[in-house]
Amino acid sequence: MTIKAYVYDAYGTLFDVHSVTEKAEFLFSSHGAAISEEWRKKQVEYFMLHQLTGTYIPFSEITRNALLYTLKKFSLQCKEDALDSLMEAYLELQVYEEVHDTLHKIQKNNVKQVIFSNGTYKMLKPLVKKRELTDVLDILSIEDVKQYKPAPAAYQYAQETLAVNRDEILFMSSNYWDITGAATYGFKTAWINRGNQPMDVLGVTPHYIFASLNDLLKEKELHS
Repeated sequence: MTIKAYVYDAYGTLFDVHSVTEKAEFLFSSHGAAISEEWRKKQVEYFMLHQLTGTYIPFSEITRNALLYTLKKFSLQCKEDALDSLMEAYLELQVYEEVHDTLHKIQKNNVKQVIFSNGTYKMLKPLVKKRELTDVLDILSIEDVKQYKPAPAAYQYAQETLAVNRDEILFMSSNYWDITGAATYGFKTAWINRGNQPMDVLGVTPHYIFASLNDLLKEKELHS
């Protein structure tokens, strides 16, 4: 197998979306974990609905709307400055512990590494810079085509931008819906199954299942 591009989903794959819990807990004591879980759940639901109904709005707006819903669900009053503070947490997400070292080691193999995300450039660029990954990662956002993953048009945009064949891309995500979309489109896929979850019953099997990105370095056929 010749892989010419490693393509990573951002949220939940490289960056821990639940690292917002600390700030949420600070602002709303005893609600931090619940806010984080519901926020992410609604964020995914909202962009899926916008894609299905053909009513695109930027991911930043979707993220804010999902947060507003979450706070209403838990009957939490939130002033504008607190809302802004929680939104800023998305620009400061932590990376998973192995990410920095793994991506820098892969860089030595002269394989292109790219984030491909539903997030906007204004959300992704500060995050990549803050976590010191600018020198190893390029960024692609569906913002360019306004088609949210897992729509086929989103993956087509990534492939055409990278100018390689579908099966020359290894797409990695911790989100099974994203793996399903990428595999159906024709990418090679690696599911980053950090929580040792069962596979969804969607008729799609990833080419690889990794417990973390460390396993990417151990897969010899990807580096031959």
